[in-house]
Amino acid sequence: MTWEIVIGLEVHTQLSTNTKIFSGASTAFGAGPNTQADAVSIALPGVLPVLNKGAVERAIRFGLATGAHIAPRSVFARKNYFYPDLPKGYQISQFDLPVVGQGALTIQVEPLSGNAKPYEKTVRITRAHLEEDAGKSLHGDFHGMTGIDLNRAGTPLLEIVSEPDMASAAEAVAYAKALHTLVRWIGICDGNMQEGSFRCDVNVSVRKPGQPLGTRREIKNLNSFKFMQQAIAYEVQWQIDTIENGGKVQQATVLFNPDTGETRAMRSKEDAHDYRYFPDPDLLPLEISPEWIAQVRATLPELPQAKQARYVNELGLSAYDASLLTASREMADYFEAVLVACSPAPDPSPDGRGEKLCANWLIGEVSAQLNRDGLDMAQCPITAHQLGGMLQRIADDTISNSGAKEVFRTLWAEGGNADAIIEAKGLKQVSDSGAIEVLVDEIIAANADKVAEYRSGKDKLFGFFVGLAMKASKGKANPAQLNDILKKKLAG
Repeated sequence: MTWEIVIGLEVHTQLSTNTKIFSGASTAFGAGPNTQADAVSIALPGVLPVLNKGAVERAIRFGLATGAHIAPRSVFARKNYFYPDLPKGYQISQFDLPVVGQGALTIQVEPLSGNAKPYEKTVRITRAHLEEDAGKSLHGDFHGMTGIDLNRAGTPLLEIVSEPDMASAAEAVAYAKALHTLVRWIGICDGNMQEGSFRCDVNVSVRKPGQPLGTRREIKNLNSFKFMQQAIAYEVQWQIDTIENGGKVQQATVLFNPDTGETRAMRSKEDAHDYRYFPDPDLLPLEISPEWIAQVRATLPELPQAKQARYVNELGLSAYDASLLTASREMADYFEAVLVACSPAPDPSPDGRGEKLCANWLIGEVSAQLNRDGLDMAQCPITAHQLGGMLQRIADDTISNSGAKEVFRTLWAEGGNADAIIEAKGLKQVSDSGAIEVLVDEIIAANADKVAEYRSGKDKLFGFFVGLAMKASKGKANPAQLNDILKKKLAG
């Protein structure tokens, strides 16, 4: 490529507090318009903001999870601008003294095309600051007119700002997904993108290799990873075409239209001085003691990267499987609960037993069925105990893989107990070597011509004999025992 892409993200994460950042009004989604727009949220005369301690603790959790500096003293400022959904004319935010300083997030990047292999990259986080959300304009909802719903005004946000460290749409999407996983994992945000709980602004510029940074354009309010990839792809090509055709990219805020796949300019991009920041006179500086940080640190769960490393080093899983099992905290918790349900778990071995068996079923059959039914991990109709019970019967050779799939389908649709289903459906494998030998002898006697061909060198006929044996046993013969016996008998 003759052009380099430079991308940075600003992610607005709605914090999971029950009340707003500066008042006791509810943050519940879906209430009637303006039923949660209290006096503090819209700054009616005579009201004063009071900082929500829960919002601060969630910011500290994020800072600790990304190895960031937690400021012992930070300041809230008034960011002055006016839109219809911000009636007081300013937003309370943080500017030069944010609560969370520099940190980093390591991501796994899956290239979007070509034969490139996945790779790891660390994206630096510049800052994360607390602020209040604005209201929402509802265009055309009121007899064709625009209405204003101020319920969201005052909802606590943590704005996470990255360095311009990403060089492709794949890296930007990987970073946004990793951030989305992390904020849900540590319990500071529900991550619901459809409801606006996790919104991304993407700053994109292009430059020739070795040249200074180009002029950036900010794509606002992306609430889908798919839309993010499409918006970046379009914006990059638009900027390159503009420059190569003799034009000049102007700094601007743009919106992405998913119906057309295009971005369009919304307004010229403001700089910090345009907002006339100054310390909010109604709020004291926020002071965070080392003791408070230690208390929050003690509540942090094992983080995704640490859990991945443990799965690889202690459970013998591949790095790829470990990454899939830690894609969400619900997935990881379910996996570990299945391991407990299998306890004492069979020893790991190359034939896919033990921890690998649990991982394979969770990544394979369980995830595929969840996708088919449009469910997430928290909605899985099979409990970890039920799945663990079924996996025990695979591990001890009570049932075959095909029998296990029938048990799984029954558990998914009807519930119940794996042992009871195996008994009711007659799914137990035949592991009696004597019975299998009798069956094999009968097949060899009835197919003398095929036996002669096999012994003359046609090894591929082995599958023919396996098929006959499995059919004769109605699929119940233990495959490993059957193969061993067949090989010995056919060898003569």
